[in-house]
Amino acid sequence: MSEQSDRPILIFPERADNAQITLTQDSVIIGRGEDSDIVLNERQVSRHHVRIYKEDDVYYIADLDSKNGTWVNGTQLKGTQRLVDGDEINLALAIKFQFIGTGATAPLPFDLPANITSGRLRLDLDARRVFINEVEVNPPLSPPQYRMLEMLYVNPGKICTREQVIATVWPDVVGDGVSEQAIDALVRRLRDRLAEIDPDWQYIITVRGHGFRLNNG
Repeated sequence: MSEQSDRPILIFPERADNAQITLTQDSVIIGRGEDSDIVLNERQVSRHHVRIYKEDDVYYIADLDSKNGTWVNGTQLKGTQRLVDGDEINLALAIKFQFIGTGATAPLPFDLPANITSGRLRLDLDARRVFINEVEVNPPLSPPQYRMLEMLYVNPGKICTREQVIATVWPDVVGDGVSEQAIDALVRRLRDRLAEIDPDWQYIITVRGHGFRLNNG
């Protein structure tokens, strides 16, 4: 087995080319900063967001006190955690990738959500445009409205908590004074904008006591 094939792989399914990056070093920093080993051009990602490193033939991921947090398989990472084959990692709920361990056969990249290509509502993630039944929402959504809708759109069938909404929509004030009323007002305005094109369908569902999910038909 070659040295390259005995190294873990990171798969970024939401990149246009389903990018796969082989970890050729025993320690890599992932972040927005140009001095990171893997640079992610996403403003919600910290300059140095996480470190993935090898110790005694085991790989670990450590959150580097990132502002908007790291999630492993849907659970927020606190400190350091061992990585196993197939772990799904989210940085600030903005970047998703999968860890494929050493010696494992790399699978096809895990699928983009089905409603990326089907459903009543469609987002052009690169251009940040929103379409309902192929009619573009115009004027465009405000940045907070778009960020919340994108978060729901790339997590089909999943409930996004109010904490996740805050981290995504108001990254500069995470945990610092975003009220329940502000979140509810944002959801109400977003629903109103979508209803301008499709008044007979409720896209944003409130799951009481838990958060919100997208109903894309």
